[in-house]
Order: sequence, then C-alpha cells, then structure tokens
Amino acid sequence: MATFAMQSFAQLTLEDCHQMAHDNYPAIRQYSLIEQSRDYTVSNAAKGFLPALKISASAYAFTDIMNLPAQMTTATGDMKNDLLNASVQVNQTIYDGGAISAKKRVAKAQADVDKGMLDVTMYDINNRIDQLFFGVLTIDEQIKQCLLLQDDLSLSRKTVDGMMKGGIANQSDVDAVEVEQIKARQNETSLRTNRHAYLTMLATFIGKQLNDNTVLQRPAQPEYLSTDQSRRPELDYYTAQSKLLDAQKSSLDAQLKPKVSAFALGMYHNTVSSLMHNSLFAAGVTLSWNIAPLYTRKNDLHTIDLQRQKIESNRATFLFNSSLQNQNTNGAIDNLKQQIAQDNQIISLRESIHSKSKKKVENGTETVNEMLRDVNAVSEARQQKALHEIQLLQQIYNLKNINNN
Repeated sequence: MATFAMQSFAQLTLEDCHQMAHDNYPAIRQYSLIEQSRDYTVSNAAKGFLPALKISASAYAFTDIMNLPAQMTTATGDMKNDLLNASVQVNQTIYDGGAISAKKRVAKAQADVDKGMLDVTMYDINNRIDQLFFGVLTIDEQIKQCLLLQDDLSLSRKTVDGMMKGGIANQSDVDAVEVEQIKARQNETSLRTNRHAYLTMLATFIGKQLNDNTVLQRPAQPEYLSTDQSRRPELDYYTAQSKLLDAQKSSLDAQLKPKVSAFALGMYHNTVSSLMHNSLFAAGVTLSWNIAPLYTRKNDLHTIDLQRQKIESNRATFLFNSSLQNQNTNGAIDNLKQQIAQDNQIISLRESIHSKSKKKVENGTETVNEMLRDVNAVSEARQQKALHEIQLLQQIYNLKNINNN
C-alpha cells in the first residue's frame, strides 16, 4: 500500500523562511551602510562649529614703492622692494543661522528615507517567499491525494483480479485498472519534479540547502487579522520623505539668516621700512549676509511643495490599492470557505457512490470502467478540497501580508 510520508530530514516554518530570506538577501547589507553614511555626514556637519585655522605664506617683489624726497628718505631709511610674510588666522563661527543644525537634520532625514525604501524592498520578499512556500504545500497535498488514489486503485485491482479468477471479469478489465495506475504514478512523478523545482528556488532565497526530504510545516491559521494598513513600511517611507522635505525647507530658511563669526589674525614679515613693525595682531567680529538664496527661494519652495504633493499622491494611491486588495482577498477567503463546506458534501456523496459501484461490479451489474470513473471522481473531489484548503490558508496569509499583521 502506498502511503504519504516524508522523512523528517528538516522542517521549515514560514517564519523561518522569512527570516532566512531577509538575512540572505544582498540588500540587507545596505542597512549598516546607510547608518555609517548618516553618522559620517552628521559628524562632518557638526564640525562646522570647530575653529577654522588658516596658515599662509607669501613672497613679493616690487618696483619702487614710493618716490620720496631725499629728506624723507633720510628720516625713514631706504624701503626694500621685496616682502616675505607669514600669517595665521583663526575663524570661529558664533552664529550660523541654524545652517549646521539644518544640515544634520537633512542628513538624518535622508538616512531615514533610504532605510524606509530598503524596508519596502525587504518587506516585498515576504510575498515572494509565501508564493514559493505555499506552492510546495499545494504540491504536497496533491502528492498525498495522488498516493491515496493509488491506494484505491490497488484495492480495485485486487477486486478485479478476484473477479477474473471467478470468471466475472476479463483481461481488458485488468488492463483498464493498470492504465489508471500507470497514469497515477506518472502524475506523482510530475508532481515531485515540480516540488523539487520549487524547493530549489526557495533554497536560493533563504541561502540554505534543501532536498526532496525537506518538510515544510503547514502554518497555523491566524484567528484574527486586522485590516489596519498603518503598519505597512510603505507608509513609514512616505512619512520619512515628508520629514526630509521639512528638513530641506529648514535648510533654505537657514540660508537667509546672517552669519556671525570671530577671527584672530597674527602676521609676521621681513623689515620693509623702519616705519613698520615686523609683526602685527588683529582680532574682531564679522557679520555676513548672503542674499543670493532670495533669488531662487520662490522656486525652491515651489519645488518642495510639488514633491510633497507627489508623496501624498503616492500615499493615497497605495492606501487605495491596499483597500482594494483587502476587499478582494476577503472576498476570496469567504468564497473558499463556502467551497470547502461544499467539498465535504461532494466527497461524502462520491464515496457513497463509489461504495455502491464497487458492489455492483462484484455483482456483475456494472462495468469495471464505470467503477474506475467513480474511483477517479472520489480522488478528484478530495484533491479539490485539499487544494481549496491550501488556497484558503494562502489567502489568509496574503491578507496578513497586505496589512503587515
């Protein structure tokens, strides 16, 4: 007797596959790169408040600098036509109008956007894993029903063999049963080949070696699923984009504000004239205000507003499509539940018909081909129910995935 059994070489749950697929996906490495890039950018922006040191040296050669009367030349001495000097200047930002803080906010907001986009990419992997995982489970159920059909055909073969010995059946009846047995074995071979292909693709995603002995654990049916879409990473991504625009607007505002800084300057040069000292020191405060950003501010703000409208449009489109997916999936779930209830009725009736058909064949009032038709009908009804059960589970997890439950 053929039975459905797989060696427990390895058992995988759907959650395990999700986690392994995330860990194995090449894009996962971008998370650490985004964090490092953010930290470096923020650190560089923060260094804008550190003192700026400028060191310079120069050498000059001149023609006669001044044409002085002889009496003044005697008083001042000859003036040299070459100048060698070196200077050290230190500038310290006192007030930058919030420009540095704005740069840090932009850097952090940009990192959040990059991370949000990566979250969306990684979340989509769940759906791809679900398709492969439930594909294997569907094939497993089909193999199970195929083996049950082979069991039924084996029993039918024994019945026909006994009838042939009693002179009620002939060789053509035996051949008809054997044809159905061969077709069932062909179907099993095809199903196992497809299963191997699905497992190969799943193994590529999760980065683990899987073979034909691998068993996928059928997930439990969730008792409750929320239709709240606020947990989806796409919505966090849109929020991060909006915050980035806020940070960019703050940066535009900071560009309009004046800047205040202090400086200290020390200089040393060779003796050009006895009237000049060889060194000097200066210190003070500077106020600067660049009005150039005023020229483009209107267009810059308009660009930000257009980007914000685009983000909100994408958000509304996503919520609309998600709502449609919720409705369609819930409809499919209700439909499958009704079909499964009807499948149970069909199986019960088919089994009753088959049982009566078997007795009729034994009594010689029905042909073997008619009995085989009823055997196949029972098998088909069982396969339909098994397929509907897997489809129901898949749709439930699809709804779970839609709303990130």
